[in-house]
Amino acid sequence: MPVMRPKPDTPRLNANSVALSPERESSVFPEFRVLGVTVHAVQISGVVAQIEAWIRERAACHFVSLTGMHGVMEAQHDPGFKEILNAGDMVVPDGMPLVWLGRRHGFEMRRVYGPELMASFCEQTAAKGYRHFFCGGAPGVAEDLACRFISRFPGMVTAGTYSPPFRTLTQEEDREIIHTIEDAHPDIVWVGLSTPKQERWMFEHRDRLNVPVLVGVGAAFDFHRAHRTGAGVDGRSWLGMAFSPVAGAAAPLAPLLALRSGICGACLA
Repeated sequence: MPVMRPKPDTPRLNANSVALSPERESSVFPEFRVLGVTVHAVQISGVVAQIEAWIRERAACHFVSLTGMHGVMEAQHDPGFKEILNAGDMVVPDGMPLVWLGRRHGFEMRRVYGPELMASFCEQTAAKGYRHFFCGGAPGVAEDLACRFISRFPGMVTAGTYSPPFRTLTQEEDREIIHTIEDAHPDIVWVGLSTPKQERWMFEHRDRLNVPVLVGVGAAFDFHRAHRTGAGVDGRSWLGMAFSPVAGAAAPLAPLLALRSGICGACLA
């Protein structure tokens, strides 16, 4: 079980500053649009700095979405999900197609890869005492991840963990997770529920939680727990999936992946 330190004197967020409408204040980050979805042209260092600023300010509950073309295309089929993405305080490019499109708009960009952001933030801020809550994954995954990070980043504080069931929560279960997070007094909640589930969860709970920052990191929980080789920041595995001779059937995947990811349509938008 990860070490969890009580923090009874955590200051409350300023409820008057929390917007109840889907629209947030205009972002201070440079941005561009892909098929109606706003993407912020930031890099990992900028995301880390902004998260720290939100923790210091404790003015509202902010949520950060890491998305790729999968999220953008999901938004084309579901207008409600597009509104959720555009309501986020920061939507960052966790995928090379969005990075390439950002560069096409003139921005100097690099992929904000979920596992890399998570590890970078924890490493750079371990000595600052921020309280981390891990929400997501199969039973035992979040707890195991917390233990690994405590060992990997000395000084890091884990406030708690929760692995929700793979189904829609009942109202009672939803109240339970809210109370569990509130009682843990975290400064940041890492949400690993995959897209679009994690974005919906953050959007629906941002005004119900006394937490400065919620960050949706998708499969980062499983990545760090299993130490799997990921796509990295240069997109080589994305291209490799399309063009390398895996299982003798990769060549037809190239146009299929391009079509599925919506690259052609986004470039022409």
